Amino acid sequence: MEQDELIQKNELQKYSKYDFSNLWIQTDNNLVYGIIGENYERILIKFTSVKRSKNNTNEYLVTGKSMVKSNICDFSGKITVVKIQELKKLRFGVDDEYKNAGIKKQGLLTAVYEFFEDKNQKGSGRFSGNLESIWYLDKNDLIQYNNIEIDSDKYFNNAFVGTWKSNISGKEKICNWADYRVPNVNCDFDKGAGELSVSEKYQKNGWWVKPKQNWWK
Repeated sequence: MEQDELIQKNELQKYSKYDFSNLWIQTDNNLVYGIIGENYERILIKFTSVKRSKNNTNEYLVTGKSMVKSNICDFSGKITVVKIQELKKLRFGVDDEYKNAGIKKQGLLTAVYEFFEDKNQKGSGRFSGNLESIWYLDKNDLIQYNNIEIDSDKYFNNAFVGTWKSNISGKEKICNWADYRVPNVNCDFDKGAGELSVSEKYQKNGWWVKPKQNWWK
């Protein structure tokens, strides 16, 4: 979603009554793709719980698990919403499929996040960065995950872009993930048109191996 398609006013206060937590637990984990480090090693991220804070309506408390190669870590932390922007013109998908669905608003959520892996676990660290999620407000006045244009090329959602910092060495690595695509990567990484297709250059870095189903359990 480009900035010129959005109303620039920050509507954070207007949307403080809405719960956005379901945006981050919708997508099948097999379709959440992430990279860590300059060689684009595959990382898997699974949120096991996302709950709105009772003390701050713009804060969401998160627990989850990460996996790189066979190393699994538990993490916890928070997502803090800093901006809500509305789309200037509603989109209704291919052949206006959603035109009569009663959609009231669509827009972009911008947040910051910080997740801490368990310091007692091997290879643990801290994730931090910025998040962008697209959403819509339905006819029942509920916030929904915006998958209206999921069939279009280059569709993705829930773009986490930031770093991971080792608890032991203090070294930082780039670490980005999202639903359906990996955001902010070199143009030679993803060769796919309709869906993610990792180029041969990077496939050896954990992309050849299919993750075990429900690896986080």
